[in-house]
Amino acid sequence: MPAQLTLALPVRAALGRADFLVSPANRTALDLIDRPDLWPQGKLILAGPEGAGKSHLAEVFAHDRAAMIVEARDLFDIDPAPDALVVEDMEELPADRQEMMFHLHNRIAARGGLLLMTARRPVADWGLTLADLQSRMAAAAVVRLDPPDDALLAALIVKLFADRQLQVPATVVTYLVGRIERSFAAARAVVAAIDARSLALGRPVTRALAAEVLDRTAAP
Repeated sequence: MPAQLTLALPVRAALGRADFLVSPANRTALDLIDRPDLWPQGKLILAGPEGAGKSHLAEVFAHDRAAMIVEARDLFDIDPAPDALVVEDMEELPADRQEMMFHLHNRIAARGGLLLMTARRPVADWGLTLADLQSRMAAAAVVRLDPPDDALLAALIVKLFADRQLQVPATVVTYLVGRIERSFAAARAVVAAIDARSLALGRPVTRALAAEVLDRTAAP
């Protein structure tokens, strides 16, 4: 097997619709992204752990609906309200922007627009202190992206390596699927660690290198 390129290249995540990895863990979320007519009052919350694919789905929605994307922590007064808006990481909405979010929500609703939000935690754990905003958010439909099954975890590992311009042997993927925590965050962390180790040693990504990284990670 030829040695792999060890030049440190920028990581560019592929976030198009064709790059979204579909499995039973996220199929319902993708179906709802494609059917906003099913969203009660035109609003939907994508919930799930870090790296579960919420932002990827938000990008797909934004592309299809020409929607604006804004981080909750950077929310600003958008007037007139857009026809479609994505607000990411709603639990990070600053307290002094809750009223702004309340009025923005109302303006979007008044024009029959669409509001897509992402969050890691349930609405009750967002720390909202404005009762009117909390009630509006509690009325939104919620779809959860579940932890990956074996097939999705394997596909995710392949994609994460590909985002780093790396193609790895199937033996590496199979080895990692059987040994890492079943989560998107764990897959991202181990791929980053293996890539860094490969670059540091000037060695290709192999099963042996993956085992070294996992051993180093597990060491006290």
